Amino acid sequence: MHPKPLPSYIPALTGVRALAAYLVFISHFDYIFDGNFPHAVQRFLQEFHMGVTIFFVLSGFLITYRYYHNFHLTKDWFKQYLKNRVARIYPMYFLLTVLAFVYYYFSHDTRITKDFPSPVLLLLMHVTFVRGFFNDLWDTGIAQGWSLTVEECFYFSAPFVFLISKRYRKLFIQPVIITGVALLLVLIFRNMDWYGFFGNFTFTMIYTFLGRCFEFFVGIQLALLLLNKGITRTNNIKYTYIGFLLMMVCVGIMSQLSIPKGWMAGLHNPFGIVTNNYLLPPCIAMFFYGLLTESTIFKTILSLKFVELLGKSSYIFYLIHLGYIRNFLNDWLNAANDWVFEYYDKHGMNWEHSPFENDTVNLLIQFVLLNALSILLFKTIEEPLNHYIRKSDFLIKNKPKNPENESVLIKG
Repeated sequence: MHPKPLPSYIPALTGVRALAAYLVFISHFDYIFDGNFPHAVQRFLQEFHMGVTIFFVLSGFLITYRYYHNFHLTKDWFKQYLKNRVARIYPMYFLLTVLAFVYYYFSHDTRITKDFPSPVLLLLMHVTFVRGFFNDLWDTGIAQGWSLTVEECFYFSAPFVFLISKRYRKLFIQPVIITGVALLLVLIFRNMDWYGFFGNFTFTMIYTFLGRCFEFFVGIQLALLLLNKGITRTNNIKYTYIGFLLMMVCVGIMSQLSIPKGWMAGLHNPFGIVTNNYLLPPCIAMFFYGLLTESTIFKTILSLKFVELLGKSSYIFYLIHLGYIRNFLNDWLNAANDWVFEYYDKHGMNWEHSPFENDTVNLLIQFVLLNALSILLFKTIEEPLNHYIRKSDFLIKNKPKNPENESVLIKG
């Protein structure tokens, strides 16, 4: 019996991107729920940063599935590979980052620069992704963009990971070595006053590829499993539901941990790092395996056309859900609330409430508006630029019949 091949396109995996982005969104605004729910609920939602781990495991899976059996470490192949990565990630990040510093130029909002002495140098560090190596700078500019430094490090290292795996049959020894290098760098640089360059163990294990590499390797292993065996199943175990339940268990564990001084979540507790970086990724992989091999309500919902669109635009949503654009929407809603009460006073209306006075409702309005803006930017800027760069002569001359230049069905 031949194994059933992996489908060329799985809409549910695109929908997963939206799920991951929305989990991160909730984690950043968990305090909104603290007044209306028990504090334990707020702490649980605070650990929904697990959406980032979902992104990392998914990236490991997609890049491996697409490239593992057709990579060649030649100059032209590597150029084409980098071209595709740039087309996918860079245009919107560059545009939104530049706009963040333009916003800083006019507003002098120190949340953008954290008082770094040279905004121009900081901008250069952002557009080259190196700010993600500095504890004092990781949350400047578009703060959540730190994860793109992690992603780019994986993109650059993936072909070499594949090479070592194929040539020496050594896969999981690699994250051990990479993590060892991370710890060594902390020992070397932690006493140097250089804006926190690999400045401490917590930062390094949570905000750098060297500390979070295991998540990508779990995605790699899942892809290799499916590439070798297809999606043929010999049991009826519901991996989708079991994986999701175990993901929530990991969130629950982190929500019960004490938050170290100066940090923000149970994630930053040493046991939180172990849970997030090492226990959670296999649970996510199990969830993905279920999505790929089972018919469940999760797969049905995540495969809906509208959810698929939300998944495609989720990268932009992730970049704008926190920072100057979201702050503008929040300020606008606060101004609208003031205007409503001024309107009441002007017209002698004795109404005590405004449509914009509830923080939870305002957050929901912002969520809807951010999604609408994300879809608009995806359709008008991100998607056209992606196709344009792939078909251009950037880095390597375009070859129309080269499958690397065609729109891919499983996108990394």
